[in-house]
Order: sequence, then structure tokens, then C-alpha cells
Amino acid sequence: MDAHRHARRIGLHPAIEPFRTGMLDVGEGHTLYYEECGRPDGVPAVALHGGPGGGAAAAMRRFFDPDRYRVIVFDQRGCGRSRPFAETRANDTERLVGDLERLRAALGVDRWLVFGGSWGATLGLAYARRCPEHVLGLILRGVFTCSRLELDWFYRHGANMLFPDAWERLTDRLSATERDDIVRAYHDRVMIDDIRARRADTMEWARWESALISLDPSRSQDAPDPRRSDALARIETHYFLNRGFLERDGVLLEDTRHLQDIPGVIVQGRYDMVTPPRTAWALSKAWPGARLEIVPDAGHAAGEPGVIDALVRATDAFARRLD
Repeated sequence: MDAHRHARRIGLHPAIEPFRTGMLDVGEGHTLYYEECGRPDGVPAVALHGGPGGGAAAAMRRFFDPDRYRVIVFDQRGCGRSRPFAETRANDTERLVGDLERLRAALGVDRWLVFGGSWGATLGLAYARRCPEHVLGLILRGVFTCSRLELDWFYRHGANMLFPDAWERLTDRLSATERDDIVRAYHDRVMIDDIRARRADTMEWARWESALISLDPSRSQDAPDPRRSDALARIETHYFLNRGFLERDGVLLEDTRHLQDIPGVIVQGRYDMVTPPRTAWALSKAWPGARLEIVPDAGHAAGEPGVIDALVRATDAFARRLD
């Protein structure tokens, strides 16, 4: 079965090319790549990629009906087609939220649907907290709030109990002292200037996440792309070492008053090993206006069939509400 037929079988909307692309200067030496596709007069929606540092993929457009939506996709600071690449200077959550506002204003959008998974969900929640008046709704997948509990699960004690083989590969290259703080150890290693000298470490950092991302073994065994891995490792360790640059641990789950008037859908894989369902569950309890859908046969990846189905149903339903 070819890729297009497979995508249609599991519910993705048809592929469509952007009607506009551009570069937005956001200051401090950073320029962001963005693209728009679908209907220029459609419901505005911004899709936030994961990582941080993962970059936007063309598949992100396909969760939206191009006959109903004006889909805006962009690469956050330091990754994808944005410049400078793999840069962590002047790169934090407050600045990313500011970038969203600059992009919204530059494109003449008043309010938009905010769609994001994993780190994209973190950024979506942070943006909604700062700018609720510009949010039509939130569709979040694999909810992550960059808390100590979540980071410890993935990089200290939790996921390693289920994936000891992948964990051994991640940690074998580290000294006994470095293993006391995996995030700091990798941060120090991948921040060296020589891209060739840091490549083995950036690849291992990305490979750990890839090993746990999906219930489909073939997806979990894919070798990470070296260029993407470089930005991912540098920017993730930069953010995770600083707990997402949030003002206090757990704030995105504690401060949810602004969400009360925002409709939302939370899509969560039952067997998500990267961002376990506990966070999505806690968010749903703090946000009565949101509908939580736990996909019983899915992990973390956005491309798993049950997750695709839930996300496409969510965007389709939201568009119908505005018809």
C-alpha cells in the first residue's frame, strides 16, 4: 500500500501544498520559517511541533480539512528551516510565546485554534495562559508540562524500568558521575561547538526518544536524522535543564482559570511512554470544558492510527461548530 492510500485509510486529510511561505524576523538574531495552507479565508489554526527543537513536518497540515481551515505551521526558534539552526541563545518559552503573537499579528489573525502535541502541548498551554483572548480552542496530544515529575520519569527513574535495553544504550557512554544527572550530562556534551564531535551524543539522545515513541516496533526502530537530532538534543537539554523556563514547577496544571472559557480536546495514548496519561488526566480534571479521549491502543506518536483518528475527528468537529 502506498503512503497516500495508507494515510487516507487511517484518516488523514489529503496532502496540500502551502499557498504562502515566509520568514519572520522576531529579533535577537532569530528568523522563523512559516507556511500557510488550506483556505486563505478558512478557520485560522496554528500547529505547534514538539521537541522542543523537533521542527515542523508536512504531515502536520494533514490533521486539518483544507476546505475548512487556514493552517499555519512554523518552525520554532533554532530548528527546522528557522535560523540560526540549533541555536539556544535567546531561546526560551517566554520568547516562543512572544513569537506566536508576532506571527499572529503579522498574518492578520485575530483568534486561532491552537493545536499541539508533546512539547507543542506545553507551548500551547503556555500561550493560552498568556493570550487567552486570541485562542478559539485547544487541541492537545500527549500532554506534557515540563514538570520535575515528567522529566524524572523519562530521564531518571520510570521509563528505564520498561526499556532497560534502550536506557543502557543512552547511559553507557556516560561516566558514573554523569549518570547522576542524565539531562545535565548530555547538555554539557551536546553544547560543544564542534558539530562532528558532538554528533554521537546528539544521535544517542534522539535515539532514546525514538525507541519509546510508538507501539509500532518499526517506527521505534527508525534511525534518527542526524541534522534534526542535533537541534533536538541541544534545544531539549537546554529547556529541560531549565524546567521549560516556567516560573514554578507544575504551574501549567495549577493555573488553569484562563482555560474555563476555552473549549478543548485532549488526545492521549493509553501506553504513552514519553508523556504518560497522568498529566492529561490531571489537566482534564482542572479544565472541565475539555474532552479527554484516551486512545486504548496507542503510544506517544502522532502518526499512530488511533491518534490520527481522534485528532482528525477533533479538528473536523471544531470546524463544524463554526460553520
